[in-house]
Amino acid sequence: MKFPSPVPVQWIADLIAAKVTGNKNGLATGINEIHKVEEGDLVFVDHPKYYDKCINSAASFIIINKETDVPEGKALLVCDEPFEAYLKIVRHFRPFTPASSPVSDTAVIGEGTVVMPGAFVGAHVTIGKNCIIHPNVTILDYTVIGDNVIIQAGTVIGSDAFYYNSKKNRDVCYKKMESCGRVVIEDNVEIGASCTIDRGVTHDTVIGRGTKFDNQVHIGHDSVIGKNCLFAAQVGVAGAVDIKDGVILWGQVGVSKTLSIGENTVVLAQTGVPSSLDANKVYFGYPAEEAGYKRRELVWVKRIPELWEKVKGLEEKK
Repeated sequence: MKFPSPVPVQWIADLIAAKVTGNKNGLATGINEIHKVEEGDLVFVDHPKYYDKCINSAASFIIINKETDVPEGKALLVCDEPFEAYLKIVRHFRPFTPASSPVSDTAVIGEGTVVMPGAFVGAHVTIGKNCIIHPNVTILDYTVIGDNVIIQAGTVIGSDAFYYNSKKNRDVCYKKMESCGRVVIEDNVEIGASCTIDRGVTHDTVIGRGTKFDNQVHIGHDSVIGKNCLFAAQVGVAGAVDIKDGVILWGQVGVSKTLSIGENTVVLAQTGVPSSLDANKVYFGYPAEEAGYKRRELVWVKRIPELWEKVKGLEEKK
């Protein structure tokens, strides 16, 4: 999430009751989680396992629960509960505001765009020209949609990320990490019926130009889907996935988190993708492997009973 304008780090420290060490005169331009941080961003860390990763990331300002050395040009904001501090910043800049009408007064809708009855368009949404938003579509706050986009009935764009701060030493082990990111849908995209596209935790979930989704496709937070991709029904993509241009995912493909799929790759139906895939190949099975290899493997599996009978026959002859 980018702030409306750069914010003095000391002002943020006062907001969250933190002590600043390092660059006390810095200006923060936004807040991000570790997978998406950029220079000028705030990031929080509350576990020793990730201290070094956060401090040495692109982030300029680190909310942390331990005093330590500060890299040149950066600042630490030291407080007891960095996660609670994150929530306080998000709630300040992106407070929850109940809707008062089906289409927000702050939404910008382009010429020639049709919003069907029963659709909901939230605050600060931007929709381009010549789009069709079918009945019972929900487009939540801060979503950005390009020109010539079709969204079929019942789809939800911009729902909260499935993302939790986990600690076993408290009554509620999984505490919601409130989402302040966006969904950005580029030109000439079609989204099928009953799809769900989660907004980024703090950054953008992106659907590239010309991409087409069938019904019941789910895209997790902060994932970036390339241009001219094709996803068939019931595809599920987890969070922070990078799918390059021209990828085809056939029905019921499941893609795990924080991985990448190379351009023009085809993943056949019901394949499970637990790790990154190379470009310009066809994959099948679980775990996903090149389809030709997987088919040969299945042929040999089917031959196991036959081979076993041959082995038994040889033993009997002895």
